[in-house]
Amino acid sequence: METLIRPYLEPIAAWFRNFGTPEPIVHWGHPLMMGIVVFVMGSFAAWAGWQGRLATDSGVAVENRKNHRKIAPWLFLFISLGYTGGVLSLVMQGQPIFASAHFWTGTLAVGLLGFNGFISATKFGGNKAVLRTTHAYLGSFALLILLVHAFLGLKLGLSI
Repeated sequence: METLIRPYLEPIAAWFRNFGTPEPIVHWGHPLMMGIVVFVMGSFAAWAGWQGRLATDSGVAVENRKNHRKIAPWLFLFISLGYTGGVLSLVMQGQPIFASAHFWTGTLAVGLLGFNGFISATKFGGNKAVLRTTHAYLGSFALLILLVHAFLGLKLGLSI
């Protein structure tokens, strides 16, 4: 599979290599930026989402749901862009793409967040409680996967 995809990614990686970016930034830039996205934006999106569900004051619940709706699409966008950047970073460093658990947890997280966004985009299937609950738990599970992903990424970064 890698032999099918790498030839398409190599010219893009070569273009980025021409920037002369210092090796520590190529090596650790993705983890630093994604760590900020996951830990800051991800935790806020999860917190606001759950506060929107659990708050007993309707004004607080509405405000938190509004905050969740504002940040969650940006979180998905940055996670998706970071996923792409992480893959390109591996190609730039001459590392295998599909060999690490870090790649697969990232793929799973992007898939889960994408599916969760789809659930939301359908307005929860016409405001069905089961889809709202699925959305909440699926989003929380995706964030948990991202925490495991961060640990695996640190392990991967230290090994290459």
